[in-house]
Amino acid sequence: MNARTLLLGAALAVLSPALATTAPTLTLTQQAQRAEVIVRATLGTPAEVKDGEVTYLAYPLTVTETIAGDAAKLPQQDGKPALFVLKGVDSLPDLRAGLEVVALLYASRLDSPVVGFNQGLYPVTAGKVAAGDITDPTKLREALLGARGGK
Repeated sequence: MNARTLLLGAALAVLSPALATTAPTLTLTQQAQRAEVIVRATLGTPAEVKDGEVTYLAYPLTVTETIAGDAAKLPQQDGKPALFVLKGVDSLPDLRAGLEVVALLYASRLDSPVVGFNQGLYPVTAGKVAAGDITDPTKLREALLGARGGK
């Protein structure tokens, strides 16, 4: 093996983990189509949940509206749907108890169940949401349902 091959191999080994955690930017339409469950909810106080060697932070959700899918299919914490995120994952959105969100979610436990590796989480502040050009939660709901063909 020559020095050039070793250098290339070392560079790929160093870069591969970084590349593995980079997710492509998804449009709102793509996020809506990939989401298994879309809810408007308020995050509760997180609790640490151990699953073997893995520790999650579980934010119980007070769901005010299920926009698409079945919120009962989400992981449960104390009998309520919950947002489970792997403790220590980089690039998580600012999650805190009391935060109201429109969340586009996968139904299973993952490092982050938010579609697009955390792209599909839209805080609702003072009745407004920041989803590109959309600031009205009702318009966001309509856009999400439209992207899913009304489902």
